[in-house]
Amino acid sequence: MRRRTITAPSRVLPDALLWAVLALPGALADLTGVNAPRPWWQSVGGAVVLAVAVAASRARPVLAPTLAAALGLAASPSLFTLSYGPALSVLAYLLGRRSAAARPALYAFPAVAAAGTLLVLARDVDPVVEWLVLTGTLLFGAVFPWLAGRYRRQARELVAAGWSRAAQLEREQEIVADRARLRERTRIAQDMHDSLGHELSLIALRAGALQVAPGLDASHRAAAAELREAAASATDRLRDIIGVLRDAGPAAPAPLTPPDDSLRALVDRAAASGLPVRARLPRGTELPPPVERAAYRVVQEALTNAAKHAPGAEVSVTVVSGVSGVDGASGAGETSVTVVTGPRPGPAAASPAPGSGTGLLGLRERVALAGGTFTAGPSGDDGGFEVSARLPHGPGPGPRLAPRAAPAEGAGQPAGLAQAHRTARRRFAVPFAVAAAAGAVFVAAAFGWYAYIKGHSVLKPADYAALDVGAPYAEVAPFLPDRQVADPPADRAPGAPPAGAECRYYRASGELFVSVDHFRLCFRDGHLVAKSRVPRAGAPGASEAVEREQQAVEQEEKEEKEEKEWLR
Repeated sequence: MRRRTITAPSRVLPDALLWAVLALPGALADLTGVNAPRPWWQSVGGAVVLAVAVAASRARPVLAPTLAAALGLAASPSLFTLSYGPALSVLAYLLGRRSAAARPALYAFPAVAAAGTLLVLARDVDPVVEWLVLTGTLLFGAVFPWLAGRYRRQARELVAAGWSRAAQLEREQEIVADRARLRERTRIAQDMHDSLGHELSLIALRAGALQVAPGLDASHRAAAAELREAAASATDRLRDIIGVLRDAGPAAPAPLTPPDDSLRALVDRAAASGLPVRARLPRGTELPPPVERAAYRVVQEALTNAAKHAPGAEVSVTVVSGVSGVDGASGAGETSVTVVTGPRPGPAAASPAPGSGTGLLGLRERVALAGGTFTAGPSGDDGGFEVSARLPHGPGPGPRLAPRAAPAEGAGQPAGLAQAHRTARRRFAVPFAVAAAAGAVFVAAAFGWYAYIKGHSVLKPADYAALDVGAPYAEVAPFLPDRQVADPPADRAPGAPPAGAECRYYRASGELFVSVDHFRLCFRDGHLVAKSRVPRAGAPGASEAVEREQQAVEQEEKEEKEEKEWLR
């Protein structure tokens, strides 16, 4: 309710101004005498109907031009009026602007054409000329403005759709940014697991070795035990945090550089922490950066798991690159990484620290991203564990990168937008092309009919000269053309026609679009009683010719009267 009270007054003033503009031509036409005299109540009634049409143009837009067309048909069956023609065009334009559906207009315009055709046929005039005027007025005064309104509406809708698409793209970019942030969190979590987990495991391993070292008093042993427990607890809390940060999405790429310089430094640091590790690493061979990072992560995770789950067990690290071999050796163009953890020594380590399994999962993803293969599992019946990876030096198939490397949705956006533009242009161009074709057909038909009626209403001057006044109609008819002049120049005729006679007008020349001479033939009681020549408009000596014709007509009437008196 509040919205109506606010918006309704804002529409009253524009509608009132529109009504005043549409009613002004009719009032001016009545005041200046352009229209035929009509009662005052007809003018007032037309203004009231226009007010109703303007008021209904928002809620019932198709009713508004229909009412204006009804006023035009009431004033002239051809629909061409100065009083209501502008109102018809404006309201038809508003129909195109305010109505989303085209079907009501496609029903209304043919209905107006049908009603006008019936009115034209009911009049005693040439129906073809009136119908052509009706069709032209309806086409150019109603259909074209309606199409212009529809084009304006579609243009506004296209602009609105463009802004909506832009807003949608902004939202999608925000979503992409959020996903990037989530992937970064996942990468951070993976790095924390790989680096901090590894360091905490080595701290716990050193604390455990310190706890059992000889020569320590009880307080130092207790401190070493507390340090080991604290490191183990930190490792557990780190695993919990990683579980929160990680998601199930695609793995993010590894960091550009590992936290340490080389595989050799990683192995030496683990050995210095008390982990019994033996390593066979390549010498003097530079691995490709992606392969080196992946191998570093595999060895780091395997050493971390060995320190965590099998403290004191011997670990063997083997990295072979770029040589052909057998028995598990690497082939040319690839690097194999194998980390074997021996069985846990002694019953003290029978209860290893629980693991989350995310480390091996991350390794599997990293190796797959590098195009290699990864395996992890028990290495025999003695309780050992083996981690193995094969890393090709060339670009791998990268199955996991395919979904992320093919942004089909984003790539299809320009094509979809271009399709929307083409659809909008087609929706605009097709109706205008149809209307333009109809207009061309109408103009051609009007010109053809004009040429036909003018060409078939020509009485040759020689035939006119051969006609004798007083001859019966049967003798005159063979010389007459098929049609009469529909708009005779009676104002230029030489005097009034004889009393009781029916006069017909014919053209004296077949020229088009210019004023020509006309012949007037008057018949009474089946005989030709008078004939005269009507000069063209603006012809030199036209007044003298009219005067001579008038004198000739008067002389003929005088002689006829004298002949009748003599016969009596």
